[in-house]
Amino acid sequence: MRFSRMSKRDLQKRHSFRLDAQSSHIFADPPPLSPCVIPHLDAHTENRYSARRGGRGKARPRRRGIERHPGEAGGLCPAKSALGRPLRPRRKAPPPCLDAGARRRYRRRRTMTQEEKPHAEKPARPTVVLAVSGSIAAYKAAEVARLLLGAGCRVVPVMTRAAQEFLGPTTLSGLTGEKVHVEMFDPGFPGELHVELARRASLVLFVPATADLLARLAEARADDLPTALALCAACPVLAAPAMHPRMWSHPAVQRNLARLAEDGRVTLVGPVHGAVASGEQGVGRMADPAEIASAAMARLAPQDLAGLHVVVTAGPTVEDIDPVRFLGNRSSGKMGFAVAERAARRGAAEVTLVAGPVSLPTPHGVRRVDVRGALSMRAAMWEALGQDLGRADALVMCAAVADYRPAETHAQKRKRTAERLALELVPNPDLLAEVGAARSGQKPVTMGGDPPNPPARPVLIGFAVETDTDEKVVAYARGKLEAKRVDLVVANHASDAFGRDDNRAFLVDPDGAESLGVLSKPALADRILDRMARLCRR
Repeated sequence: MRFSRMSKRDLQKRHSFRLDAQSSHIFADPPPLSPCVIPHLDAHTENRYSARRGGRGKARPRRRGIERHPGEAGGLCPAKSALGRPLRPRRKAPPPCLDAGARRRYRRRRTMTQEEKPHAEKPARPTVVLAVSGSIAAYKAAEVARLLLGAGCRVVPVMTRAAQEFLGPTTLSGLTGEKVHVEMFDPGFPGELHVELARRASLVLFVPATADLLARLAEARADDLPTALALCAACPVLAAPAMHPRMWSHPAVQRNLARLAEDGRVTLVGPVHGAVASGEQGVGRMADPAEIASAAMARLAPQDLAGLHVVVTAGPTVEDIDPVRFLGNRSSGKMGFAVAERAARRGAAEVTLVAGPVSLPTPHGVRRVDVRGALSMRAAMWEALGQDLGRADALVMCAAVADYRPAETHAQKRKRTAERLALELVPNPDLLAEVGAARSGQKPVTMGGDPPNPPARPVLIGFAVETDTDEKVVAYARGKLEAKRVDLVVANHASDAFGRDDNRAFLVDPDGAESLGVLSKPALADRILDRMARLCRR
């Protein structure tokens, strides 16, 4: 690194300055002084400023930004400019292979401060304060914390004293990388701990919430850190109750729940019907950690679908040949369930999921209707859309509906014989084309009965699964877009979609096709819903 130094005469010519008698700090604004006014500089300091005077001698390199106190062995202090500001080390020279424009950009990047480049910092993660109370279900709080961390949240654990009897603070601290707060009055924390945690929190989550905790929340008591935090928080507050079924049904507990519901400050997740620690069955079992984490993420997601009713179809349809055999396809239903879950998280007023025979859990906040064949899916879909298509704002047709069904379904299993078997198949109705035609006010061509078709306008999004090249997949999707009168078609390859947790898709609309590359199915669902939200606001 190169260093430079100006002589005392050059400094006096260029700046108004003076040198303090006891050090070499530079101060600004007084009139220039002659060299004789600086009587107390030692020989070492004087030689530094006079080495270049008149070209005599060669200046010894001195690190820029560091100034040595005269008379002090090894004493260092930051050097200052004529304006009293600390001097910065010189910038590293750009590589010689760069052209002029690249060299300017290089210098600019090297000299920008953090205030000048706000986009260089990573976006802040939402902060979830996870409050754990004393219940046998407290061990599930660790799984909730893990799921929230995996979703990109910062988790700050808070525990009651009773919670430590069921779950060690070291477990939560090791999972989250945060200190576990137990006492409201922490001598190591400057200020009011519950106020500061409430200020930082994007969400307060009680897992589990005991009958005692719910009672104290209903009565606005603040006798420990979690309850004081809940009173002070301006963010959403969720609670996952867990208790014995007889405790849950007690009139006093129900009064407390009614008071919390009336206040509207605490939202409950669960409880559910199931086995509790004593082995008895009933309502009081805490909701699954995945459902609790999903509900928490729903409150943190942008609410850009607020007020909308979204209908989603998902999974395969199966067409029965007899009680044992059927015709079906390889759809897993993961894409449709991801769309329904993300729509609920983003604030949709109602999400109706019409699902074929799959074993996936129902997303939090979603109304699920299970069907089996194409005709039953058709009936459930039209029930959700309404006779005039006025009940829903959007339809996302993710389901892989069978194109054909057997002309006859046998009530008994067909026995194997040595002869060849021929099945007569009839075409199923094209569900998406029916809705597209009805929305346009034109009578659709249907099989098996005509649905009502007055004009209405929900946003229509379809899927096209193909097995050809990318260009032909997009071309098929564009043809489907026009033939079925829909707003958007999500096109993909069967090998990239069925049974996988990710997908590679194209979004095809009248303006063109956008290639999204490989995305997880929840991420792809968000991209689809982004388009849907814009179409609904159109």
